Amino acid sequence: MSAISREDVVHLARLAHIEMSDAELDKMTGELGHIVEAIASVSEAAGADVPATSHPIPLTNVFREDVVGPTLTAEQALMNAPDSVDTRFRVPAILDGE
Repeated sequence: MSAISREDVVHLARLAHIEMSDAELDKMTGELGHIVEAIASVSEAAGADVPATSHPIPLTNVFREDVVGPTLTAEQALMNAPDSVDTRFRVPAILDGE
């Protein structure tokens, strides 16, 4: 017997404000039952001696050091800009009154 009953699904649907037909309730009861069984089988395999992990392989930090490198001058950056003011790009206003 499934750990999820039809009444459980009706209760969850009511909490989520989801209207479900009788056919949808029956289908969802079976699907949620399979999900609960799958989680239970995984829980059986993971014993107290198995540490919890978020990834099956170890990950390393792939970030590089924050080192200043060659950069463009303001004039170079604005050279091909359609419009600029002082040392800034000029773009169309998108907010009223600004």
